[in-house]
Amino acid sequence: MSQKSKIILVTLGEELLLGLTPNGHLTYIGDQLRQAGNAMHANITISDSPEDIEDNFDLYWKKADVLITTGGLGPTVDDRTKEVIAQCLGETLVYDPTVMKAIEDRFAALNLVVSENNRKQAFHFENAEVLHNENGTAPGLWLEKDGKILVMLPGPPHELQPMFNEQVLPRFLEKGIVQEKENYIQIRTTGIGESNLETLLQPIAEREDGLELAYCAHPGMVDFRMSFPNLINPYDRLAELAEECKSLLGDNFLTTGNETILDIVSRIMRRKKLKLSTVESCTGGYISNEITNLAGSSEYFVGGMATYSIGSKEDLISVPSDLIQQHDVVSEEVATAMAIGVAERLETDYSISTTGYIGPGGGTERDPVGTVYVGIHTPSKTYAKRFSLRGPRVAQKRRVFNLAVDMLRKELLGL
Repeated sequence: MSQKSKIILVTLGEELLLGLTPNGHLTYIGDQLRQAGNAMHANITISDSPEDIEDNFDLYWKKADVLITTGGLGPTVDDRTKEVIAQCLGETLVYDPTVMKAIEDRFAALNLVVSENNRKQAFHFENAEVLHNENGTAPGLWLEKDGKILVMLPGPPHELQPMFNEQVLPRFLEKGIVQEKENYIQIRTTGIGESNLETLLQPIAEREDGLELAYCAHPGMVDFRMSFPNLINPYDRLAELAEECKSLLGDNFLTTGNETILDIVSRIMRRKKLKLSTVESCTGGYISNEITNLAGSSEYFVGGMATYSIGSKEDLISVPSDLIQQHDVVSEEVATAMAIGVAERLETDYSISTTGYIGPGGGTERDPVGTVYVGIHTPSKTYAKRFSLRGPRVAQKRRVFNLAVDMLRKELLGL
C-alpha cells in the first residue's frame, strides 16, 4: 500500500455533535499523520446510533483505503460500534479470554469489581488483531479485509493516543502508508498577511512544476506549506526552495517548523542568559501570563507588573507625573518611560511595556480607541511603537502580545 493511501477518520459520539467536547481525535491523528508524511483525506463525525453507524460506515468504507474509527468501544449499552460494523463487514464476534483476563487484572489492581457489561469488551472480530489497551479496558482492533484496513480505537484520549502512536503508526510504516519523516516543508512568517504572502510567492509557484502551496493563518503568524505530492524524494528541492523563500521574506521570516514567536524569544534568552520583565497597562498581565505558560520561562523572566492606574505607574515604576500630564498616559513617551522603569526596578536586560485604549470606551482625538503603544527596553536603547487595532478586548490583547514579543525577537536577532 502506497503513502498516498486514502485515510478517512470517523469520530463517534453525541458529545462531539452537541459541541460539549472538542474533536481532539481529529487534531491528534491528523497531526501524527502529517508528521509521518501523509494527510487525512476526510473526517466525519456521527452519533452513536446503529442507523448512523451503519449508513456512514458503508459509505466511507467504500471510499477509504484506511478507515479509522474512534469511540463506541466502551461497556455501556450505547457503545454498539463494534457490533454494527461486524454486521456491515460480515464478521463474527468471538470471545477472547486473554482480553477478559487483562480487563479483570486491571479492575483488580484498582480494587474494583468487573461488571457483566465489561464482558462485551472481550469480544472482537474473528479475523482482527487486538490492539492492547494499557490505559483502559477497551482494546482497539486492526482488521485487513478486501484490500483495505480498518482501525478501531477507544474514545478516551489517554487511551487512544498511546495506542495510535505505539501500535498503529508502526504498522502504517511497515505497510508504506506513512514515512519516517514529513514530505513537505513548513515556513512560519510574521508581519505579513496571507494575501500579500501569496502574492510574494506566486513567481515560485508558477515556476516550480508540481509544487503545491497551502496557507494557514494564526494570531500574529501565517504558515505556508510547500510540497511536491508526485515526487518520491522531494527533500533536497524543498530545502533549496525554503532558503529562497527565507531570502524573499527577510524580516518576515520566523522559522522553519512550528516554533512560535515566544518559543524563539524564550530559546534565545535562555541561551544568552538574559533577563526580561514586563509592565502592562491595557493588556493587564496578558503578556506575562503567556510568557509563564511556556515551560522554562523562569530561567529568564524575572517578573511583571500590571500598572493599570496612573498612580500605579507613578508609584511602582517611577513614571513622572508631569510626563503623563504633558503627553497623556497613552503615549509613546509614557510607554518608553514604563519600559525603563520596570527594567530598572526589576534589574533586567530587556523589558516590554504596554499602554493603550482597547475600548469600548476611552480614546482621544489623537489616539482613538484601538491605539496601543508598545515599549521595548534593551541594553542599548529604549523606544516605543504605535499600533492601531480593532476587535474585541481579548483579541486586541492577543494582538498586542504578538506585536510585543515580535519586537523583542527582532531586537534579540539584530533585525
